[in-house]
Amino acid sequence: MEKNQKYIFLQALVITFIVFNIGIFMGNKLESSRIDKINQWYLESDLELLDQKIQSDAFGLIDFDCDLLVRENIRFADDIYEQAQIIEEYEKASRINNEIVIQHKRYDLLRTLFWINSIKIKEKCNPDYHNLVYFYKYNEPSLEQKSKQNVISNLLFQLKQEKQDKIMLIPIAADNNLFAINLLIEEYNITELPTVLIDEKIKIVSINELEEIDKYLN
Repeated sequence: MEKNQKYIFLQALVITFIVFNIGIFMGNKLESSRIDKINQWYLESDLELLDQKIQSDAFGLIDFDCDLLVRENIRFADDIYEQAQIIEEYEKASRINNEIVIQHKRYDLLRTLFWINSIKIKEKCNPDYHNLVYFYKYNEPSLEQKSKQNVISNLLFQLKQEKQDKIMLIPIAADNNLFAINLLIEEYNITELPTVLIDEKIKIVSINELEEIDKYLN
């Protein structure tokens, strides 16, 4: 009887060990799959943005169809915004490790480059869209900041659904110590996180202001 009990105990221990290791293996595989997907998106987006940047830099050398350039910029803005939402969901479901943080930084730089390109297109083509850059705290936000950022993210998502291609919604983490982003933060005097910057002129730092954002988008 005692031997049977020991055998059952050892059998249960072995099964638990196997299941535990399978869980770790599947978790690591899923994590790796998510990172690979982010890498693929980044490469595709980076290539497309480089193409648009070359187009923008070529102004003055060749004639451009502004309508086409603006349409492509809007389409690309929608693509990287949708990817940002999916990446955010991945990050919520994943362990925040060094590789995830690096990928996030790469996307922040990509979106920053897109923002700069979008400013150039506005100067050249005078389109009727608005740039909305959402600076937020990525690393260890306080409970108050996290709560506020959740509300602002939801409000901006609703605004994007309503305005569609009338706004370029560009979320950027402001605390990843990236020199190019730090320069822009200093240039536009972003001193509080989160902050929404509209058309490089108007700063919104409160939820009440954000709820009345329509008055800035006419």
